[in-house]
Amino acid sequence: MSFLARHVTRELFLAGAMMFALLAPASAQQFVSIKGEGVNLRAAPNLRSEVLWELGSGYPLKVLARRGSWVQVVDFENDRGWVSRRLTSSRPHSIVKAPRANVRSGPGTKYRVLRQAQYGEVFRVVERTASWIRVRGEDARTGWIARGLLWGVGRK
Repeated sequence: MSFLARHVTRELFLAGAMMFALLAPASAQQFVSIKGEGVNLRAAPNLRSEVLWELGSGYPLKVLARRGSWVQVVDFENDRGWVSRRLTSSRPHSIVKAPRANVRSGPGTKYRVLRQAQYGEVFRVVERTASWIRVRGEDARTGWIARGLLWGVGRK
């Protein structure tokens, strides 16, 4: 193989590897949560754009893209918008996506039901197993909820 052919092949390989590296993080699910109360979800990544929703503390969001100091996100109801990156946290939270979810004393259906959580209720994620998530509510009490009833927990 000639020098030019080897050089072009090497450059194409490096370009492909760089593209793969750039795309790989986008395919992995990354979640953030809202830091503080009354955070605006906006239609575009700037302070002049329309406010779509106001989000509360801990509200989990899936990251779709980043642009400067903004992140494009989607929530559990598939609402999309932009949030200032400084108003988000990597602290894991989840939200109940079922009409009701039993909060149990342990990770399984044989454990006692402590209470029922409602659709849209936000919890701090404390621990994860393959099928169960240990959560902490606003009242600081912890319990376990079946993973399939929550959104925002990503993969184990």
